[in-house]
Amino acid sequence: MDQYTLNLLFVGATFALYIGIAVWARAGSTSEFYAAGRGVHPVTNGMATAADWMSAASFISMAGLIAFTGYDNSSFLMGWTGGYVLLALLLAPYLRKFGKFTVPEFIGDRFYSKTARLVAVACLIIASITYVIGQMTGVGVAFSRFLEVEVETGLFIGAAIVFFYAVLGGMKGVTYTQVAQYCVLILAYTVPAIFISLQLTGNALPPLGLFGEHTASGVPLLEKLDQVIQELGFNSYTGHHTSTFNMVLFTLSLMIGTAGLPHVIIRFFTVPKVADARWSAGWALVFIALLYLTAPAVGAMARLNLVDTIYPEGPKAEAILYEERPDWMKNWEVTGLLSFEDLNGDGRIQYYNDTSEDFATTAEAAGWKGSELTVNRDILVLANPEIANLPGWVIALVAAGGLAAALSTAAGLLLAISSAVSHDLMKGALTPKISEKGELLAARISMAVAIGVATWLGLNPPGFAAQTVALAFGLAAASIFPALMMGIFSKRVNNIGAVAGMLAGIGVTLVYIFLHKGWLFIPDTNSFTDADPLLFGIKSTAFGAVGALINFVVAIAVSRATQEPPEEIQELVESIRVPRGAGAATAH
Repeated sequence: MDQYTLNLLFVGATFALYIGIAVWARAGSTSEFYAAGRGVHPVTNGMATAADWMSAASFISMAGLIAFTGYDNSSFLMGWTGGYVLLALLLAPYLRKFGKFTVPEFIGDRFYSKTARLVAVACLIIASITYVIGQMTGVGVAFSRFLEVEVETGLFIGAAIVFFYAVLGGMKGVTYTQVAQYCVLILAYTVPAIFISLQLTGNALPPLGLFGEHTASGVPLLEKLDQVIQELGFNSYTGHHTSTFNMVLFTLSLMIGTAGLPHVIIRFFTVPKVADARWSAGWALVFIALLYLTAPAVGAMARLNLVDTIYPEGPKAEAILYEERPDWMKNWEVTGLLSFEDLNGDGRIQYYNDTSEDFATTAEAAGWKGSELTVNRDILVLANPEIANLPGWVIALVAAGGLAAALSTAAGLLLAISSAVSHDLMKGALTPKISEKGELLAARISMAVAIGVATWLGLNPPGFAAQTVALAFGLAAASIFPALMMGIFSKRVNNIGAVAGMLAGIGVTLVYIFLHKGWLFIPDTNSFTDADPLLFGIKSTAFGAVGALINFVVAIAVSRATQEPPEEIQELVESIRVPRGAGAATAH
C-alpha cells in the first residue's frame, strides 16, 4: 500500500471517529453546549484539557523551534507547563465555585458591570482569534504534505471538519472528541520518538535517550549535536545565547497567559464539583507531561538527522548532490515549505549559518555563496519519521496526530469565542430576553462565523505556529489573567479599575506587537521578526508580562482613587475564596 493511501486511511478513520462522537454527544441545551452539562469526570476532563491545550503549536511547531534554537527555546516548555500550576492553585477551583458558564460572565458579575463584561468579551476574542490562527496554520501545513494538496486547500478542509463537530456538539461533543484526539496525538508523538531514540541511542525512552550516548559516534547525543551544528557556523545547541531578561519575561508571559486563556479555563466549568476542578488540572498536567518530556528529545534528534541527511559523512565532508536528495525532501518541496536554491552552482545542498561572522571566512574559502536550503520550522516534527526512514504507518499516524492537535485546540477556541458572543454579548447585553433555543442557534452561528474569520486569517499568519500562539498568550496575560486574579483575591478592586486595567493592558500590548511586527492582518505583509525591540530589548512575544503588570498597576491605582465596591460584592469575593463544594450554575 502506498504512503498516500495509508495517510488517507489513518486521517479518514480519525475524522470519522470525531464526527461519530459529535453526533453521539451533540448538545441539546445551552448547559450542554457551554459546559457539557457539568457532568464530566475529572480524569476525562484532564485528558480533554490536555488535548485542548496541546495544539498545533505544541505538536507541530514547538519541537521545531527547539530543534533550530536549542536551550533558549526551552522557555516554551517551562512557561506552558508552569501555567497549569497557577491554574490549579489560583484560578480553577474558585471559578468553578462561582458557577458561571464563561469567563466574561464571571468578570461582569464580580465587577458588577456590563461594560466590564463586554471589555472581557473583546479581550477574549482578540486573544482567541490570534491563537486560532496558529492552529489553522498547523492544519494547512499537515494537510498540504500528507494529503498532497496546497496549504490553502488544507485549511479549508480542516475548517470544514471543525465546523461539523464543534457546531453540532458544542462543549459536550468537543469534550469527548478531544479525549479521542488526545489518544491519537500522544500515540502519534511518542511512537516515532521511540523509534528514532532507539535508532540513535539504543534507548526506548526518548527523554533518557536525549542524555544518552550517540550509538554511531560513541559520544553523548547532545555533545554530538553541538559538534555538528557548530561545524556549520550555528550556535551551540545546549548553550544560552539570548537575553536572560527576555527569556524570563517570555516564560512568565507564557505562564500567566496559560492561566488566562479562556478556552482552557472554561474546561474547568464542566466538572461536577470544586474539588474536581483541582483534580482536572492535576490530571491535565500528567497527560501534557507525556508529550512535553518527549519534545526536547524530538527536537534534538530531528536536528541531528537533518544535518546527517545533508552531510552523510559529516559537516567537514561534501554535502549531498541536489539530484540525489532523499524522497522526504522531494515530498516537502511540493508544499513550498522546503526549498533549495543553488547559489554557487555546484549542484550540492550547502546548508550552514550564513549570518555567522565567525564562519564567513570558512564559507568563503569553501566557495559557498550562502545557505541554499530553507526549511520551515513547522515541518520538522511532521517530516521527522520520513527523515528517519520509519515505516509508512508511522508517517500516517503522525499525520493524523498533527491534525488532531490542531483541530482539538481550534474547536476549544472557537467554542470560547461563540460562547462569548452568544452568552455574554447577546444574552448578557444586546438581547437579554432571548430564548434558550435562540441562544443555542446564536452560539452555532457565531462559531461558524468565527471559523470563517480564523480560516481567512490563517492564510496569512504572522509567523510560525508556536510564535503566533505566543502572541496570543501575551494578549491573554495582559488582559484576562490580572482581571481574574484581582476578581478573586482583592475585594478593593472595583468596576472602573477593572475596566481601566484591562483596556490599558491589552491596548499597550497590541500597540507594541503591531509596532514591533508590522503585521496588521494584511496579506503579503508577513514580517515576523524580533530585530530591534522597542523597549529595553523586550521582544513582542515576551511583552505580555509587561502588559499584565500595567493592567495590575492601573486597576489598583484607579480603584484606590474611586469608590469601594458595594458590600454585597465584597461578600461575594469572600465567598468565592472558600471553595467548599459547588451548587448548580447561576448563569443568567
